[in-house]
Amino acid sequence: QVQLVESGGGLVQAGGSLRLSCAASGRTFSRNWMGWFRQAPGKEREFVATIPGSGGNTFYADSVKGRFTISRDNALNTVYLQMNSLKPEDTAVYYCAAQLASSNVKSSNYNYWGQGTQVTVSS
Repeated sequence: QVQLVESGGGLVQAGGSLRLSCAASGRTFSRNWMGWFRQAPGKEREFVATIPGSGGNTFYADSVKGRFTISRDNALNTVYLQMNSLKPEDTAVYYCAAQLASSNVKSSNYNYWGQGTQVTVSS
């Protein structure tokens, strides 16, 4: 059974940092794109960042570019999201996802999803 388990969320003041982790189990994703998405209350889920199996050619939403960094450790089957200079508008539930097809990697076209971790940024 494939599972993606996020951790590292919490409450932080504006300008602070958090590092999210997503540990995969049940299969290896070393050749697959893995991404982060988020959903704020009353809003649709949106793309945040994604990274290919090789770790190169990452993509980011414009709203987080320059502040967030996605990375991965294939030996640990884990993907990370380092979030710096956090803003109140970054408050959301953050979801990790894995895609098998390597297409439309900025869309929600992912096959496996975690349960989410809450990030709250206070002003």
